[in-house]
Amino acid sequence: MVTLTSRSLFAGMAVAAAAAAAVYATGAGNSAGFELKPDDQELVGRGGGIYAQYCASCHGAALEGEPDWQSGNPDGTLKAPPHDETGHTWHHADELLFRVTKFGTAKALDLEDFQSNMPAFEGTLSDADIVAALSWIKAQWPAEIRERHDMMNERMRSNRQ
Repeated sequence: MVTLTSRSLFAGMAVAAAAAAAVYATGAGNSAGFELKPDDQELVGRGGGIYAQYCASCHGAALEGEPDWQSGNPDGTLKAPPHDETGHTWHHADELLFRVTKFGTAKALDLEDFQSNMPAFEGTLSDADIVAALSWIKAQWPAEIRERHDMMNERMRSNRQ
């Protein structure tokens, strides 16, 4: 198990995000086609129920995350971050959010020794359920954050072409 201080924890997260961006940009481990749809009211409605059942116990009913989420747990794992605009969820492309939810953090980021409390929902939730839950999360973000997230996704897609 990897044990991290708060400083090294966030340095590691930055490296992991960069690695994930490289994986996304090259198409390796492609989960393309899993675009979030926060304007699809039926999908978002279904996603709210999925989030409440599978995600809210850790990430909060109001997307607030665990208290003091930027500090690591005593065992070296990360606390559940908020999924609202105060967290970093919206800094990640749709595909990475999908992969982390489906496969768990360590597998999604190809970090063999990384310990995480984030479960893999592969086998529990369908791909469509994961997209619905993530779409519900995105639908809760302010318009400016959604626009920034859309622009980032578009840049990522353009880089792949």
